[in-house]
Amino acid sequence: MSRPEDLLLPALPQTMQLALAYAPSRAKLPTLALLALDQRLAGLLRHSREPMMAQIRLAWWRETLERDAGEWPEGEPLLAALRSWNGGHPALVALVDGWEALTGEAPLAPETLEEMVDGRAAAFAGLAQALDCRNEADAARALGRRWALADLATKLNHPGESVVVKRLAQAEHGHAPRVSRTLRPLAVLEGLARDNLASGGQGSARTVLKAMRIGLLGR
Repeated sequence: MSRPEDLLLPALPQTMQLALAYAPSRAKLPTLALLALDQRLAGLLRHSREPMMAQIRLAWWRETLERDAGEWPEGEPLLAALRSWNGGHPALVALVDGWEALTGEAPLAPETLEEMVDGRAAAFAGLAQALDCRNEADAARALGRRWALADLATKLNHPGESVVVKRLAQAEHGHAPRVSRTLRPLAVLEGLARDNLASGGQGSARTVLKAMRIGLLGR
């Protein structure tokens, strides 16, 4: 029988796979579960022709994450991976809410875009809690915010929305907070997203080297 990680990892973008390479063994499955959920929710928006269909599908995930893991259906690899959060999965409801904010009519208001950013940031903080790194929850939240802004700035199609998010991303000046090795994949994600934003969303030949530097040194 295939392990959940064997099914979920290949579907992640390269940057997420690179980040996961620096997760210690105990953190790998919970971190993979978070990233796979984020991508699953993004896919629901991408492949739903009508906003209402996306909202219905997102509602299923919200209701599922609000329930005890013992009540979840069997056979879904992502749910199997999310069991590694050991009951901390309700923190991911904010991530669902953040993605649902993007189902509104364009152009999205700045506060709506902030809701998306806050949802991803809350998910990063939730991962810190799930991995018993409670003293790093604020740092993880800050990394999540910086990552979400840089990532969204290169992916939003509406020019007005992109300008708003780029301004917010530029306002996050200064160095990203440092985190322990347990949460190092979050730092890698943030660093790669900021680098991609700086290159105009064209990626960089230095991606792997940058991931190695942050993954090994933390910055």
